[in-house]
Amino acid sequence: MKAYSPWRRATGIFAVLAGCVVFGLVPANAEVQQKIGTFAGMQVTYRVILPDHYDATKAYPTILHFAGGDQTLQIVERSTEADWRKTAEHEGYIVISPAAPDGRLYFEQGARIFPAFLDHVLKSYKVAGGKLHVTGHSNGGLSAFRVASLFPQYFISVTGYPGLLDNAPAEALAALQPLCLYMHVGEQDTSWLRAMQGEYTLMKQRGANIQFAIEKGQGHRLDVTKDNLLNRLVGEIERARNGCA
Repeated sequence: MKAYSPWRRATGIFAVLAGCVVFGLVPANAEVQQKIGTFAGMQVTYRVILPDHYDATKAYPTILHFAGGDQTLQIVERSTEADWRKTAEHEGYIVISPAAPDGRLYFEQGARIFPAFLDHVLKSYKVAGGKLHVTGHSNGGLSAFRVASLFPQYFISVTGYPGLLDNAPAEALAALQPLCLYMHVGEQDTSWLRAMQGEYTLMKQRGANIQFAIEKGQGHRLDVTKDNLLNRLVGEIERARNGCA
């Protein structure tokens, strides 16, 4: 959906972290790691946030998060810090967020790294239920829905805030139907609101487990600190672990 191109050109405001492992960007007990791997011939830098007192022998609910904009490492850092670090630290989650390899966005050519990257995650960490939750905002939301539609067997839930499956063929929509689907969009984000509402209606008619929320007074980049949004996002993921109840 080319109308979304302004957000593809967004740039990060934080400097690239040096080295492969980084500890404690803000005071906390959680471990933050920066890793590099090659998947389907593409080198990927990704960020991992582990819970407080992480125990590698224990299983943890695990989120694959896609940042918005150009999905650079700087944007990944900013996005995970603002939206998911607290959840990882205090709610006992693992959060993994890859930067786009060579600028290839994950709802486009960057999707080539899957499923190899997903297999690597499942081998590297003890993931509760053996499946992931995938989240993303803006271009990250497009990425979350696309990757989940290509490889639904790896996922429990998909959360776009905002996000949807853009220009989706019927078979891609069908692939998403067994998953728990969550859509959040800003009241002032009119073009995304229309597109997401249309897809929500279609998926609901098809019998999908999908929920749609309009965030009052918010624009395109949703602020998870407003109206208890972060707790609601986490609550949806928790419900998904019990079958979208």
